[in-house]
Order: sequence, then C-alpha cells, then structure tokens
Amino acid sequence: MVNIADVMLGNNHRPSWSQLAHRFSSESDCLAAFIALETAEILAGAKPSALISIPNRSRICGRNLYKLWLKHGFEVLEQTCLFVREIGNGSGNTQLLFYIANDIAHFLRRRDVSTLLARAWYQSPILTERALDQLEERLKAGTFPHEIGLFLGYHPKDVAAFMGWFRLPFACQGPWKMFGNPRASLRLAEIFRNCRNNMAERLASAQSALECIAPVTPSGKSLFLPTN
Repeated sequence: MVNIADVMLGNNHRPSWSQLAHRFSSESDCLAAFIALETAEILAGAKPSALISIPNRSRICGRNLYKLWLKHGFEVLEQTCLFVREIGNGSGNTQLLFYIANDIAHFLRRRDVSTLLARAWYQSPILTERALDQLEERLKAGTFPHEIGLFLGYHPKDVAAFMGWFRLPFACQGPWKMFGNPRASLRLAEIFRNCRNNMAERLASAQSALECIAPVTPSGKSLFLPTN
C-alpha cells in the first residue's frame, strides 16, 4: 500500500548536523551550526518552538554537544533572536525548548490554538510566559503532556484527535500522527522540511554559522499569525 506521506513528503534524506560539523572549526561556531539547523523552522517563521534533546556523549566528529552547550550556549544565543528554556538537565542529556518570543505569542493567540490549550487546562487568557511555565511544569512532572504538539506547531486538528478530543480516523504517519484529511498537515510538514533543507544549504556555504542565526528585520509576515 502506498503511504500518502511518502508520496507528498518524499523519502529525501533529512540533513543532519554531523554532515556539516566538519566545516566549523571553533567550538562556538560548531554549536551555532547545530542550533541553526535544529531551529531552522523557527528562524524562518514557520514554527513556534522546538524541543531539542542534547545527549552527553561524543559525536562522530569527536565533539560533545552537551559540553559545548554548557560552555558556549548562552554566548551563542546572545547573538540571535532565539530564547531558550531548559526543560530537563540530567547527567545523560539536556532538553531545551527554543522559540522566538513574538512569534510564539502570535501563535498562542490563534483562536484554534488557545481554545485547545484552555481545554487542556492552561490558564486563560493564554499568555506566553505563563503557558510556557505550565508546559515546563508538566514536562518536569514526568507525565508527558501531549498538548506540547500545539507548542511545536503540529496541526491543531491532529493534536486534538490524538488526545481523543475529536473523532477523526488515523490517516498517516508523517513527522507526527495525522488524522482526517491529511493534506493540510502534510503541506505543513513539507514547509518544515523545506526550512531545514534551506538552512542546511546556507550552512554548507556560510563562512560562519552565526551568519545563519543572526537576528533579521521582521518581514511582518508569519505562517501562523492569528486568523481570527
């Protein structure tokens, strides 16, 4: 049986940081390349946030991203428009939630998103820092909050259906589980994939990875501005 996700998204190889790390000799530039690639959708204005796990182990290039983050993380972020929350930090890894403050605020004000967050018992009105505080508390409590899919920019209908709030049939497995008519979800996933591919191309030719995560003048356009 043909998987519609394979047809629409293709089976192209997902660019990885390890393919690019050799281009960046300094530790801070190497870390910046990792952050740029993993937050490509955020930097492009296509996604509200990204949850990234950084394991405490050496990669194939010999570098340990966990140690690089501890040493250079906030120095690198000072040169970007990104914010970060450390969701968990153990001996084995750290989990980081990256976002751009204005963009995630716009996204959380969307009626479909704020309605679903209220149903998940987030305090209304939905205010960015308060909502992120609640999400962080739930993540640290040990029970995984599936509504995190909303914060990560998954299609709201898919998050709602996965949580059992809407009765929609399972359609296909993309970067997340998709329900009902999957075409809008697959288009969104394709946008995310293109953002990552574009960032990989930029990193492959950049003199410094910091060029790729430096703040840019807002265009005034976003893929997830409020529609109501």
